[in-house]
Amino acid sequence: MRKTATLILLAGASAMLAACGSGGGVFNRARPDEFAVQRQAPLVVPPDFTLTPPAPGAPRPSEGTASEQALEALFGGPAPRSKVETSAIDRAGRADPSIRSQVGDTGTNTVAKGRVTRDIIAAPEGDGQSASTAIPSA
Repeated sequence: MRKTATLILLAGASAMLAACGSGGGVFNRARPDEFAVQRQAPLVVPPDFTLTPPAPGAPRPSEGTASEQALEALFGGPAPRSKVETSAIDRAGRADPSIRSQVGDTGTNTVAKGRVTRDIIAAPEGDGQSASTAIPSA
């Protein structure tokens, strides 16, 4: 029992001494050099006497719509289309601007997507733990 207490005390003392051996303590840390810091010059706006004040109620010349501003901020403006993309759009043809209202019309014919699509849409939500597949024989 006495040897165990001595061994624990010796291990604790050596652990505390090992923590002190970090190479100089507080006074030997890497710090920024306070003499290498320079003061920034104050900002000065030069006078520009060629500017004319805007007319009251006139729109600002640099502003556009919100979507144009978002495109400009994200992508730097509208990107030019490649030859392939332009060709594909020309072959597909332009959509009628009123296509969304025509789709909801009762006289519009729709294509039946089949039983598989109907089953997928009507499938109950779940985490997929009990999912199974079946391969129909040809």
